[in-house]
Amino acid sequence: MITGGRARACVANGIMKPIFLRVLCVLRGSSLLLVSLAALSGCGSSPPVRFFTLADDPPSAAVAQAGADFSVIVGPATVPEIVDRPQFVLRSSPNRVEILEQARWAAPLKSEIPRVVANHLTRLLDGARTSTSAQRATGLPDYRVLIDVQRFESAPHQSATIQALWEVRGRTGAPLAGRSIVTEPAGAGYDDLVAAHSRALASVSRDIAAAIAKLRSAARPLDGPR
Repeated sequence: MITGGRARACVANGIMKPIFLRVLCVLRGSSLLLVSLAALSGCGSSPPVRFFTLADDPPSAAVAQAGADFSVIVGPATVPEIVDRPQFVLRSSPNRVEILEQARWAAPLKSEIPRVVANHLTRLLDGARTSTSAQRATGLPDYRVLIDVQRFESAPHQSATIQALWEVRGRTGAPLAGRSIVTEPAGAGYDDLVAAHSRALASVSRDIAAAIAKLRSAARPLDGPR
């Protein structure tokens, strides 16, 4: 160990200079290593997550409020457990699916589907005032729509399929149940796939609207015009 006067003599004679240079080189090497690791970390970062919603072209406020003389509540809706998650679930083969971390639904499908159907029904049924069960509408609705989605399949480059059982319940009389199976062609991109599901859900909404119209027509002789 070099101490005291000997240390000062060694510094004066240049003995400590090589040691100092070696330490400086080690520190510089460590800094370069950290910079390199940071650069590699940036290059290997995951791609950004993209969020999607089902399209429904919500009706204008004027259409939603003007002449509303009967109420419809849509929901609750159930979906298969395999797609009851934020990530997209793609069907890659009859016995295989892929769960995508970078493509996600902005809201749960159990709430997205009733929202889209309710907005479609507002446009399809004259005089309908629609809402979803999640919106906690006050009072007893004239009609309630229950939806059980049994298939919600996404196959890029192929199609989007929705298979749903639904039931329309009026205040009086027997409910009217139905089943809709819709397959829409889909392109390669996620936007194309979501658009195909939106078109399929629009078709399901038309089936439900027809059922509500049938129940209203059957009820008019008893209840009179509303």
